[in-house]
Amino acid sequence: MIRLLVVLAIACLGAIGPAHAQTGPIQAVLQDNRADIERASRRTVQPVLDAIIATGSERAPLFLERWRDRVVFQRDADGLFFLVEDEDADPMKLIDIDTGEFFGDVPEDGMSQLRPNSGVRGVIATALVQFQLSDPDPERRAAGLTAIERDPEASHLTALRASINGEADPALLARKTRLERLLTATFDDDEAARVDAIESFAGDIAVDVRATLNPLLSTRMRAAETLPENTNIARVLEPGVNIAIDEAYAMLVSADLAPALVDAETRDAALIANIDNGTVAGIAVATLDTNAARDAAYAALARSGTVPPAVTVEERAAAVNEHVFFETYNEPSQAVTDAAAQTLNAIESRVGAYRVVDLGLDGLSLASIYFLAAIGLAITFGVMGVINMAHGEFIMIGAYTGFVVQQFVPNYTASIVIALPLAFAIAFLAGVALERLVIRHLMHRPLETLLATFGISIALQQLAKNIFGTQARPLTAPGWLDGAWSLNDVVSISYIRIAIFALAVIFFVLLWFILNRTRLGLEVRAVTQNSRMAASMGISPDRVNMLTFGLGSGIAGIAGVAIGLYAQVTSELGASYIVQSFMTVVVGGVGNIWGTLAGAGMIGSLQKIIEWFNPANTLAAQTYMIIFIIIFIQFRPKGIFALKGRAAGD
Repeated sequence: MIRLLVVLAIACLGAIGPAHAQTGPIQAVLQDNRADIERASRRTVQPVLDAIIATGSERAPLFLERWRDRVVFQRDADGLFFLVEDEDADPMKLIDIDTGEFFGDVPEDGMSQLRPNSGVRGVIATALVQFQLSDPDPERRAAGLTAIERDPEASHLTALRASINGEADPALLARKTRLERLLTATFDDDEAARVDAIESFAGDIAVDVRATLNPLLSTRMRAAETLPENTNIARVLEPGVNIAIDEAYAMLVSADLAPALVDAETRDAALIANIDNGTVAGIAVATLDTNAARDAAYAALARSGTVPPAVTVEERAAAVNEHVFFETYNEPSQAVTDAAAQTLNAIESRVGAYRVVDLGLDGLSLASIYFLAAIGLAITFGVMGVINMAHGEFIMIGAYTGFVVQQFVPNYTASIVIALPLAFAIAFLAGVALERLVIRHLMHRPLETLLATFGISIALQQLAKNIFGTQARPLTAPGWLDGAWSLNDVVSISYIRIAIFALAVIFFVLLWFILNRTRLGLEVRAVTQNSRMAASMGISPDRVNMLTFGLGSGIAGIAGVAIGLYAQVTSELGASYIVQSFMTVVVGGVGNIWGTLAGAGMIGSLQKIIEWFNPANTLAAQTYMIIFIIIFIQFRPKGIFALKGRAAGD
């Protein structure tokens, strides 16, 4: 008996112990608001959050995070709330909310999980911001700032300001200071503070600034008998000029300032509802087969007071003329909207200037691609006068060479380093073979050469399809070429485009050196100007033609590797650039690298400018560009840099 009493006493003490352990400040708030927590909504949860934060408990942030993440449980037996060590365990190991100590084990079926909806979780996340902004962990402070940037609210402003003075991280301090100005511009109660914050962003073209200022200038259209006073009016609308008459009258109807129009459907429904013994207002239904007859029947019903009268055109016009129509800012402060408009105008001016810069960079990038694709053609066309329609396929050969190398060399940087000279060598040999087997036998026969190289172009494309298939093959750029160089939110250019531009510059310098500082260059220039005179001086035009054709083809191979880094590698890759290559050569001047550079710059820039005016239709841009070039050639048939000698005479 005594033993049984001892056991019962211990059990009672155990029951008292846990109950006492659950009387902490957070648990007390939860118990006082059990109903609002069990059926939490955006409207009811905020007072609970305020009460939890007001306890000053160090564990309040942890509890709010767990509640937001749906890992808070309620014991069914007594309604107490707990954290758990492992939500999937059975039995569950309960953790005291206020102390963090282990409380005991409870079977899983004796616990209910709190499942706040997305709206409640959003409110909890907002409440957590004030703790995150002052958290010792910089990553958590940064996460808090990101949360505010993603969904700013007026309640964030006080917490953000309180956290600025204690911020030791310079980068986070700059973010907090900037974000505080953005929130001040939108949410502060002091009009002067808002104006100062807005004006501080003059010239700042960042997207977040424009996203903050543009809503301040949002408007809505209104109609009234007279212009209201103490209203921030954006502009007065004139019916028939900047607002349609029908739209103006519809606004009057919506504002209960004019009767609604009776449309055909409403008229017919009223006529049907008032049919009596085969007539409507004494008019036989059989005669109501035209709109005029139905209008007359409806007017008869209106005169009898059965239906509301229809609004005539004259009455509608009179109603519109008797009222005023205007746009009002949703922002009530005129000082704020004036400051926002002035600041946005300054920003848009700078954005426009930077867009010109960005357009110039895009044009320069495209020009470098066209230069690489066309420089080999410029050399062969200039020296030999051969229209090589298979030039694009040498570009394709270079791209596929890069793809094959990457199958054996998984390091993308090393594979590109290997692929560039290998593509040059393979394309060089292919060019020499084409020149030896075909071109040399068709010299000075341009039509036959064009047809032959066009046939070879088709054959090489089909050969590539047989070997690699029709599916596009990836040519992956090294990781250090990922991303883009961004000057600001408007001006940016990908690192791949920068690398292609650098490659174009290198080849321009290299070719200039070869053509002007080497024996081969001297021979090429001699053959270009007068092949017979060069032959009489001991220069072999046949040998020069072979090396020149090989050199031009090799450069096209290197261009293929560069182009393949951002374009899809297919058998039609080269065909996509052959037209632009010929245009570049013709516009710049045959056989002149300076002319090729100028032609590539003109065509690349012109194409980007046309695309800027019509960005949704690149085909139209190319069409307009071809028309422009046709007109240009009428005035400069020999290109920007015309050669003297045989090419010029030809």
